[in-house]
Amino acid sequence: MGAPKIFLRKRSFPFAFGQQHQRRLEQAEFPVCWCETGKLNDAMRPSPSLQFLRPYARVPVPHAAAFPHLRRAQLSQRCSFHLARQQELEQAGVLKYPRIRNDGGEIMRVPDFRAKYQDIQQGVVAEEEVTLRGRVESVRRAGSKLVFIDVRSEFENVQGLCNLGKLVDGTTGSGLKNLARLLNRGDIISVTGKATRTKTGELSIQATQLPEILTPSLVPRPEKVEDTLHRHIDMLANRRTVDTLRLRSYITRYLRDFFHERNFLEFQTPILSGNAGGAVARPFTMHAEAVSKDVTLRIAPELWLKRLVVGGVDRVFELGPAFRNEGIDQTHNPEFTICEFYHAYANLQDLITITQDLIRGVAEHCAKLISNGTLSSLPEISDLSIYQQPFQQAEFIPTLQDKLGFTFPDLTTNSAHSDLLSLLNSNSVPPFEGQDHFPLPKLLDKLAERYIEPLSLTTPLFITHHPVVMSPLSKSFLCPRTNQHVSARTELFVKGKELANMYEEENDPFAQREKFAEQIRQKDVEVGQKVEVDESFCYALASGLPPTGGWGCGVERLVMLMAGTGRISEVLSFGNLRNVVVGGSNAAVGGVTGDEREKKGE
Repeated sequence: MGAPKIFLRKRSFPFAFGQQHQRRLEQAEFPVCWCETGKLNDAMRPSPSLQFLRPYARVPVPHAAAFPHLRRAQLSQRCSFHLARQQELEQAGVLKYPRIRNDGGEIMRVPDFRAKYQDIQQGVVAEEEVTLRGRVESVRRAGSKLVFIDVRSEFENVQGLCNLGKLVDGTTGSGLKNLARLLNRGDIISVTGKATRTKTGELSIQATQLPEILTPSLVPRPEKVEDTLHRHIDMLANRRTVDTLRLRSYITRYLRDFFHERNFLEFQTPILSGNAGGAVARPFTMHAEAVSKDVTLRIAPELWLKRLVVGGVDRVFELGPAFRNEGIDQTHNPEFTICEFYHAYANLQDLITITQDLIRGVAEHCAKLISNGTLSSLPEISDLSIYQQPFQQAEFIPTLQDKLGFTFPDLTTNSAHSDLLSLLNSNSVPPFEGQDHFPLPKLLDKLAERYIEPLSLTTPLFITHHPVVMSPLSKSFLCPRTNQHVSARTELFVKGKELANMYEEENDPFAQREKFAEQIRQKDVEVGQKVEVDESFCYALASGLPPTGGWGCGVERLVMLMAGTGRISEVLSFGNLRNVVVGGSNAAVGGVTGDEREKKGE
């Protein structure tokens, strides 16, 4: 017997493309072909120029079990849809990527077109000729002489109306028919014509020339996908995905406008440095050939920004990336965006007031964008009232003492850690996993996470006056209510999640050095990790840092709150680090290579 064969009918194409798209595939003149195991006939063989393409979904192979010596991916990859699409375009002579020509009418953006001609009356055709460019959303034929093409650009749609009798470039009926057959959802086209409004009231551009394909789409576009490995496909298929990322852009612009209106200056500070200070986190380390030494990616811009305040920039902010070599979960990613500002001569109450104004403004701005249809796929921010009133406040130690039912020991003593653990055990407080090995700051943070942060589930909450051991960069004072040394610090929590952190900056160089040393003693340092007191920053403080209020907010957290999502990957352009690493590799485009299979022993 000869080698087993798989018979592929011309209608076997991957997943759902929409009814019209499917009909167009069924009507296409694709050859019926077959493949032997390990072979593919010439009719379906890819052109050399595009062999790098791999399908995002493959034709089902119902009889794959008959070929145990071949991997299912190997079988299905031989029959990918894009090869047939490529062949169709090549045969029609339109597999081209032309340069842009501006020899038609006025070049217009789709949003500008809709705004300019929004009042045009039904049946009226504008005098001026314009050219629009965008991506095909759908193609509908109404007989042999009329084709409707929905075009999308910059998140707005417009209908293209191709009436054979209105085309003045000599297009024939067969030319219009061929265009309608060749156009696919996802193709990028140029349409030149005049604005009009159809009998159904639809604003349209009535083509005067046959639309031109500028960029053909060779990969099938699904109706719906949830795939951060191919975020561009996700954005094209899912409106909410792209609206969430657009919301991030709007929020970023709002933050900048907010600070500029209050006379802050935006500065950019180093991302690479010899010492990653400004927060308690494990940094990324790399070797810099230019200076022949190891450097770290910053974990926060804080210490650099405070140097700028020392240098005379009384109001400064930065929006930029930060990197922490730690875990990935629903609210954390090793690479994220942080917004920090430093305001000379501002105290804690000033920071609270600014924060309330900022969060209230962001919420109102986002609610307007969602309600007016700009970001229509996002859930409405239904209860703006929680951002209108002054946010509630809870002092750290008094609130925990009320919840736990006992008075804390002096948290500045050497025995504070063991004393607190003894009190937790004697009062039958449910233990945390591994709590005996927690340093004191982490233990206190865990207690706050369990007993204080849930108070923010219904209304925003400022947690104030953390113990000194938790805030080495903040000024401190003796609390008259608890007789504990606490920091002039507050954290904002909304719906159980930390949103912003702020404090009056420590500007005493001697006290700052002592707090750095204490931080090193308390920090849960990984074996072999080098941690040092930042002497250069202490030296900068010696030149005089004015009394200063500092503030930081994770931009992703703010976007998550306003977008109504619980996963940080949804507000990152290409997902979290795991998505980025996999999505940027060959594994993301359909199967592993032969070399990779050899390494895996396949």
